[in-house]
Amino acid sequence: MSSKTLIWGGMIVGSTIGSTIPYFWGGGFFSYSIWGAVGGFIGIWAGYKLAKMTGAL
Repeated sequence: MSSKTLIWGGMIVGSTIGSTIPYFWGGGFFSYSIWGAVGGFIGIWAGYKLAKMTGAL
């Protein structure tokens, strides 16, 4: 698997999970966008680390 695939996958999964967090406490639009961005950055970081660990980089 290429590094781009792992990083994009991490971003998509992370931002999706991050965007669903405010749903549980009834947050507004601003909360969804902030948590989605935070989750996306964490997913990018995790995808990068995974790609580095598997030797895809």
